[in-house]
Amino acid sequence: MKLRISGLLAIATFVLLGSAQSLAQNAYITDGSNSVSVIDTATNTVIATIPVGSVGGEPFGVAVSPNGGKAYLTNTGSATVSVIDTEKNAVSTTITVGHDPFGVAVSPDGSRVYVASEQSDTVSVIDTATNTVSAMIPVGVGASPFGVAVSPDGSKVYVANAASTVSVIATATNTVSATIPVGFSPFGVAVTPDGSKVYVTNESSTNHTVSVIDTATDAVIATIPVGFFPFGVAVTPDSGKVYVANAQSNTVSVIATATDAVIATIGVGASPSGVAVSPNGGKVYVANQSSNNVSVIDTATNTVTATIPVGNDPIAFGVFIQPTPKFAGTPGKANCYGKSVSALVRQYHGLHAAATALGFSSVKALQNAIMAFCGG
Repeated sequence: MKLRISGLLAIATFVLLGSAQSLAQNAYITDGSNSVSVIDTATNTVIATIPVGSVGGEPFGVAVSPNGGKAYLTNTGSATVSVIDTEKNAVSTTITVGHDPFGVAVSPDGSRVYVASEQSDTVSVIDTATNTVSAMIPVGVGASPFGVAVSPDGSKVYVANAASTVSVIATATNTVSATIPVGFSPFGVAVTPDGSKVYVTNESSTNHTVSVIDTATDAVIATIPVGFFPFGVAVTPDSGKVYVANAQSNTVSVIATATDAVIATIGVGASPSGVAVSPNGGKVYVANQSSNNVSVIDTATNTVTATIPVGNDPIAFGVFIQPTPKFAGTPGKANCYGKSVSALVRQYHGLHAAATALGFSSVKALQNAIMAFCGG
């Protein structure tokens, strides 16, 4: 009888899903007012402002957990990481790390957070189950680590060091397994979702470039000229394009990963810093530090479609948008909707219970999320 009910619910919900809009995920934008602006990406409006850190804490980096339940923010001035409960949009705890933390990244399974501490020449490893630092990994005297990113399989962490290198950390041993020379003063770092390449912004490079690392060989295979002082970097979910915020050009460079060449340059606000791509790859959000706003780019046309006012000096350095929840089925397959819905009905004994357990405001919001996932 249970299976029969589940099947009927799956069929009924499949009909509802056909006209559903894509579910938006919140974006968390750190700013110089020791706060975070929370943007609803469905409406492109600020829905909350969260105080973080202490006076002079200077929130900088952002990383959202794979399940979207937590956002980790580095406070450079207070050598701490603030943990935000995204359901409550409030700080749940604060963790002490190395001095001057900048970049932050979460492992694919959500069990560890990696924090690059510039003045300590270390990467702090946070155990998310206990919210304590379980290891401090040295990346070299004078390395001055800034950006950090984790490989899709969680086996490696890539750390951009101001000493013109990228450290590769083997997560199994928490040791540096390779050191890769790149351009001058690298800052941002992003791994393609397919795990094949790493893109590193060389902020103070003479020619203002992005270094491309082949993950199979841990060697630079291309150097791409972009705008002045490239800062943040993000890759689309299909690994097809890279978006680079050029802080002194007030532009975003778009790189095609197939050719490792710039295919578009987009004018945005003043001093663009952090950049992140929406989970479905349709939009790019850019924090403009000097104009106190966020530009929204449509990736289909590479044009700015919205500008959102936020707090003073927004940075948002990292992956600052909540991911889309993963469901049963293969995106793009005809039976993805039915499989996803019926799996949730079985697991939670109903869609209302599933929506509550997964943090959705309603069954319709859950249906929208499945629509976004199954649409591929």
